Amino acid sequence: MARNGFDAIDRKILREIQEDGRISMVELADRVGLSVSPCLRRLRKLEESGVIRKYVALLAPSHLNLGVNVFVTVSLTQHDEPSLRRFETAVQSHPEIVDCYAMVGNQDYMMRIVVQDPSAYQRFLSEVMMKLPGVANIKSSFTLHEVKNSTTLPVPDA
Repeated sequence: MARNGFDAIDRKILREIQEDGRISMVELADRVGLSVSPCLRRLRKLEESGVIRKYVALLAPSHLNLGVNVFVTVSLTQHDEPSLRRFETAVQSHPEIVDCYAMVGNQDYMMRIVVQDPSAYQRFLSEVMMKLPGVANIKSSFTLHEVKNSTTLPVPDA
């Protein structure tokens, strides 16, 4: 076993299922060089340990008429634990906010918001973002086009 608890086969399994979460167990076992039963045991162990959080379907934003990505930085008025918790709890209830990260630096949070068009973002900004608890400052940047978008994490070698 490697230092992080994964051996070469575990890492192969992780790489393969990130590329195709619906891969059959027979195909997965073949690709990683195991028979089906040991491959299934390893996969279950990775799931139970929390390394594999969940399986999802990735949707095409263009098919849902969601053509605008906006990267937003937010600064808060207060930085005590209750204020941060209130803000973070409020963010959870808005599906347009697809990513949100607490930051170190000039801004407190960085988020990615997905909406139909600039007008939809303007409405979201005035009706939601500016009303989030403790917001002092919001800066928005619209994307021009997508260069890379990946959900695949690098699985380091041992």
